[in-house]
Amino acid sequence: MKFVVYVLLCADGKFYVGHTDNLETRMAHHHNGTFKGWTHNRRPVELVWHEFFQTRDQAFAVERQIKGWSHAKKQALVDRDWESISVLASNRQS
Repeated sequence: MKFVVYVLLCADGKFYVGHTDNLETRMAHHHNGTFKGWTHNRRPVELVWHEFFQTRDQAFAVERQIKGWSHAKKQALVDRDWESISVLASNRQS
């Protein structure tokens, strides 16, 4: 089984970071508001980045890391702008 870390862009311009073992089902939950969590009142949401991992532990660790990043660093990840991620990390603006 593979696990995926994903980033959603919410209607209010904020990012949501999560992980799951079934991205299609989880996206359906986010879209239809099945869970009354953080994204419920920020719909619609758009999947803007995802990456697969071999274990839940790996996915959870990456999710926690990304959740700690600034909005600018998350945007650089979405844009796959590795240079900006490096600069933001070295400026401790993570």
